Amino acid sequence: MKRGKGFSRREFLGASALIGGLAAFRPSLGLAQAKKRISIATGGTGGVYYPYGGGMANVISKYLPGVEATAEVTSASVDNMKLVGAGKADLALTMVDTAFDAAEGKEKFKNKEPIMTVAALYTNFMHVTSLAGKGIKGVADLKGRTVSTGSPNSGTEVMALRILEAFGLNPEKDVKRDRLGVTESAGALKDGKIDAFFWVGGLPTAAILDLAATPGVTMSLVPHDEAVAKLSAKYGPIYFKETIPKTAYPHQTADTGVAAIANILVCNAKAEADFIYNVLKVFFEHQAELVAVHKEAKNLTLEKAVKGSPVPFHPGAVKFFKEKGKM
Repeated sequence: MKRGKGFSRREFLGASALIGGLAAFRPSLGLAQAKKRISIATGGTGGVYYPYGGGMANVISKYLPGVEATAEVTSASVDNMKLVGAGKADLALTMVDTAFDAAEGKEKFKNKEPIMTVAALYTNFMHVTSLAGKGIKGVADLKGRTVSTGSPNSGTEVMALRILEAFGLNPEKDVKRDRLGVTESAGALKDGKIDAFFWVGGLPTAAILDLAATPGVTMSLVPHDEAVAKLSAKYGPIYFKETIPKTAYPHQTADTGVAAIANILVCNAKAEADFIYNVLKVFFEHQAELVAVHKEAKNLTLEKAVKGSPVPFHPGAVKFFKEKGKM
């Protein structure tokens, strides 16, 4: 095409074809751009957070049009609060004590994290796990032993250190600390590399279930519910006494009194209210699909979902639960 002259017929047809091609391409490009991708921060693969979060991601992706969700493996609670606070994760599972510290800017959090509660999910049970031949009958018996207190920056680590202190043990001086996730901890205990490990999670926890079912291994759970009074005196009414029934894991001969804490789902305070509302809507409408992934999802009820969190509920959650007559 020469400058200053009109289109030739060939040039006109070529340009028309190009424009037509772009017009045909644009709608598909628009659809791809419209897909909202969200991340759910969970925990290690051997606990409850990861499969439960995976179930949530599947339900969201399946029933919320235009949204694709992915469950991310993390070190759990502490890291999860930082990820949500920084906008690097959209939803996260966490223990209440860690969420409260994050919202208040205390302990492991230098600043207040902009997090809000979506729903209370289920109870986390602290497992202080050893083997029958180790002679560990109580937390005080951990003095001088090699103990895993959980992954760095996990809710397990936060609670484990507090329980050790409640029994008069200095976590930095009185025990030899390893900082392993639950799967790695169970393997290390089985291999004789550690004497016990802490893990806080739902029932049953897959890695502990596998440990208890291992031929030739007699797993023992160490009672520690008497720590709750001291924990509550120092940190407020966040922790409570619970029981791990002997039926939760193979070959257990007695129920075990433990410290427990509520587990919640949180989001960033800037999350869209409609999005949080719709997330809760699909969770409750398709709860059976969550339960099929992990039975802890049975504990997601309208009555329990609004209780146990000192962190304010997100406006989208408030709208949902008010419509259900629970707020």
